[in-house]
Amino acid sequence: MTEIRAVLFDVDDTLVDTRGAFRHALASVAVDYLDEGVDHEELVHFWRADANGWYRAHTRGEMTHREQRHRRANDLHLEFGGPFLDDADYQRWDDAFERYFQQGWEAHGDAGGVLDALDQAGIPYGGLSNADSAYQVKKLDACGLSRVPMLVGVDTIGVGKPDPRVYHLACERLGFAPEEVAYVGDEFDVDPYGAREAGLGLGVWIERPGAHSRDVDGLAGDGVVRDRLVRIDTLAALPGLLGA
Repeated sequence: MTEIRAVLFDVDDTLVDTRGAFRHALASVAVDYLDEGVDHEELVHFWRADANGWYRAHTRGEMTHREQRHRRANDLHLEFGGPFLDDADYQRWDDAFERYFQQGWEAHGDAGGVLDALDQAGIPYGGLSNADSAYQVKKLDACGLSRVPMLVGVDTIGVGKPDPRVYHLACERLGFAPEEVAYVGDEFDVDPYGAREAGLGLGVWIERPGAHSRDVDGLAGDGVVRDRLVRIDTLAALPGLLGA
């Protein structure tokens, strides 16, 4: 493996506890829209599973962010007893959902420490996300992670991961060849696996509790690099993998 000299981070559920923020938002809108007594963990699981693949369609450039969230909201309501949301109804729903979602933004407890360690070792880093760049900058700022520069978002070239172009552009903006860069993220297929397939030097899968994309084929080495893929359960393990 070529020496890793820089790191790209996913944002949601890697640096930021987005799952917790979704739980807060979904539990809050459930009070006004869904059947009484609905299990909040079931809401989160359903939302993140996105069985119809609307968010992935958005990252392929096939629909807007608003359209994918509107469809997911109606899927949620159909499953848990809420009313159908037309455009006007959805706008009111989304205004509330977004307010609650942002209230729930928090950094994962290991995020600051890994950035400190990389800073101390002189290893540059940046963000590559399947969300809008400006939105992720706002999120990182709110979570005390403003030192992570957002390099590429889904809006940058109109598509997101796992399109190889977004990884390559992020590496270029970071100033390193792809084989010198590690990518760290929580969704196995579009984060570590997609990065490796795009030619990056190392794909790091951070598998947190409640992870929604598993390495079902056992491709990632468990704490030990296997064919440029590795699984960790805390970002604190990252500096050791890089020899930092």
